[in-house]
Amino acid sequence: MVQAVMSKLERRVTEAAVALLAKKKFVSPVLVFNRLGWLTDKRIEDWEQGRLGSLTEGMSAPAEKVDTALGHLGDWARRQGLTAEAVDYVAATRDRRPLRFTSSGSVDAERVFATHWLAPGLSQAQRDRLAQRQNAAPDLVVLRADGGWVCTDCGDTDTYQFVEENRPYCLECADLDHLVFLPAGDAALTRRAKKASALSAVVQRFNRSRKRFDRLGLLVEEAALESAEEQCFADAELRARRRDRDAVRRAEQDLDFQARLAAEILRLFPGCAPARAEAIARHAGARSSGRVGRSAAGQSLDEGATRRAVIASIRHEDTGYDAMLMAGVPRTVARERIRDTIDAVLDRWVSGVR
Repeated sequence: MVQAVMSKLERRVTEAAVALLAKKKFVSPVLVFNRLGWLTDKRIEDWEQGRLGSLTEGMSAPAEKVDTALGHLGDWARRQGLTAEAVDYVAATRDRRPLRFTSSGSVDAERVFATHWLAPGLSQAQRDRLAQRQNAAPDLVVLRADGGWVCTDCGDTDTYQFVEENRPYCLECADLDHLVFLPAGDAALTRRAKKASALSAVVQRFNRSRKRFDRLGLLVEEAALESAEEQCFADAELRARRRDRDAVRRAEQDLDFQARLAAEILRLFPGCAPARAEAIARHAGARSSGRVGRSAAGQSLDEGATRRAVIASIRHEDTGYDAMLMAGVPRTVARERIRDTIDAVLDRWVSGVR
């Protein structure tokens, strides 16, 4: 019985790691645990913002299971020939202090959690870009706050709230009151203003209906915003022409890619009806969807990515998975319940039976 549980865990860890590697070109324990459902986005954000003493405090899995999963991840990464690289995790606080993964702070345990596994065959430039992104400190976050709170230092209240060490501060006491608000919506302006601003903070507001934080914009230095506005005004016509040209090119590329993806689905799964293969390709390859067809592996018609696109279609179209989620069944539990059904459909399609 123990062996069966261990085999199931190793399979889940491997599936999560394979999907992450195809999408991001690297795998980390934090991302794997997030994909397994042991670590929510909210708890990761709490940890990054310094509201948790250690990452494991926010995890839903017991320590023994976490340690076993880490072992499986390391074994899988070494078998795949991935490159291990240590990454510095720092908090989204003004002091940018190092983040802790475990309550004990054991050097060995911290090193395992901080290890990222890089895909083989990356050029030095690609490795440098990955390292830069991985070691970048998370953004400072300011909350658009409702009333009923007071600043820890001055006892006053404000529209914005900066939380540090679980204590709220107004922008003046947080030394952020010289920044100006830039609403979200203009990607070029936002990117340029943030790059030019020595200090910036993401503005969020808690969405009670969706139970998540929505991004409202940025706080940036006024001079940086003015500089970014001048740059955007100067090349507005050029960017408009480029957007139009890119839109035409993307539409042509999408149709071509979806046709090739449908053909690849039929090659791998001859029992899949042609109309179904075309529907899967359209869905998986929709631009800006974030689906597997838009990943680098999907674009190259990687067999694993194509298979995941087919499995996703079966999951939603041929099982009761969606109904289970609506009924409150946890995602990981629902996936285990439908696994046999998915395997049966795949077997039929691979053998050519419709």
